[in-house]
Amino acid sequence: MDTLVGGEILTRACHGRAHNNGWWHDLKTGEQVKRPIPECLMLIVTEVAEAMEGHRKDLMDDHLTDRKMLEVELADAVIRIFDLAGGYDLDVAGAIVEKMTYNDNRADHKIENRAKDGGKKI
Repeated sequence: MDTLVGGEILTRACHGRAHNNGWWHDLKTGEQVKRPIPECLMLIVTEVAEAMEGHRKDLMDDHLTDRKMLEVELADAVIRIFDLAGGYDLDVAGAIVEKMTYNDNRADHKIENRAKDGGKKI
């Protein structure tokens, strides 16, 4: 599957489910709303923090009990990212492809430059 097509499918699936479940609607009026971007970003941050906690404690997930919490919380973060992308018509999948290509050619990402004093170690 083409990466961009796959990304569009993921965006539609994540945002579509959130939209259909009322996350993009006012709870009192039922009217469609734009969720605030800062709220969406902080929800993504909380999922990443939960992934870190699961990794730190080597926990299994509470709901998907056959999976590590790290794995499930990272999935939650991606779901929230693609939900946000769908809500604001952002081409995150396309940006991922372009950013990976860019990173392939970055001098500060080359092993020899990372190994130097002051190079990126992490």
